[in-house]
Amino acid sequence: MAPFPFRRLSVAFLLADRFTLSAFANFVDVLRLAADEADRSRPIFCEWSVLSPDMGPVASSCGVKVQPDRRLGRAGRYDYLVVVGGLIGDGAALPEESLRFLREQAAQGVPLVGLCTGVFILQGQGLLEGRRACVSWFHRQDFLDRFEAEQIVSDQIFVVDRDRLTCSGGHGAAHLAAFLVERHVGASAAVKSLNIMMIDGAMAGDRPQPGGATARSPRDALVKKAILRMQQNVEHPRGIDELAAELGVGRRSLERRFAKDVGESPSKVYLELRLERAFARLADSSDSVTEVALATGFCDAPHLARVMKAERGMTPGEFRRARAQEREEAPPVGVLAPPGLGGG
Repeated sequence: MAPFPFRRLSVAFLLADRFTLSAFANFVDVLRLAADEADRSRPIFCEWSVLSPDMGPVASSCGVKVQPDRRLGRAGRYDYLVVVGGLIGDGAALPEESLRFLREQAAQGVPLVGLCTGVFILQGQGLLEGRRACVSWFHRQDFLDRFEAEQIVSDQIFVVDRDRLTCSGGHGAAHLAAFLVERHVGASAAVKSLNIMMIDGAMAGDRPQPGGATARSPRDALVKKAILRMQQNVEHPRGIDELAAELGVGRRSLERRFAKDVGESPSKVYLELRLERAFARLADSSDSVTEVALATGFCDAPHLARVMKAERGMTPGEFRRARAQEREEAPPVGVLAPPGLGGG
């Protein structure tokens, strides 16, 4: 793809083996829609290329393949180099030639972007030293298990720290791309792209990531961030004072925000999250009650049993027996219940 001489934003992509298609598609679609009038997709105001050492197609995690359009040796100069990560495994996500190119571009001062688990690749190459970086709450523990990083952020959709931009993935990739479009092309182009993609408004990087499902539906951004941190620290629960300090507010202020937004205290919501996780493990695993208790922040099996009985009216043993009875009484798959039983 020949660059247009009056383009305003130029982006190149390195796609990891089994890369996340949604993160790549969301990011590049914002560029595409911002690049021309309506959705004609001509690369006038934005240019994008997929780089490769050998021009072989790259398979995404869902199996769909993308054909690169430019070799590394003919890459030229770009405003940003975006690394799209994929499935976390033991093998190299990018070939050595691509990693060398990545390090060379960083040495030349090209800003680097890590989408989804692309942040793992940047960190693995030593390219995030001294910078804050964003990962999905879902992959936070994987990151901490692999790297010693003190500036990891997992309660925001993206983080911009000087010449490193990192994103949690998903729709966050669209919002990070919109941030760059607004910076280089203009706010109207960014808004237009998101509107066509049926995404309501551009989000700032410090907006909280969507978390795992909970019984509560918080609206307050601070409460959402607090709940994300609770979800990330189920095995070793944090004190409410500690959570509040990390979020930059006092404990009483945090408690007031929780009461107004979800009608409960942070301590109560934290306990609910841990109990939800305990019930899920009791239902879906053969772990002992002691193992479940320790994995959800309780001292031991009796402690978990006491809390479950007080809060939900049954002990772990009673819950598992009830589940087993439900399975025994359920009709086999494909067999209709007798007339008059659960039908219409």
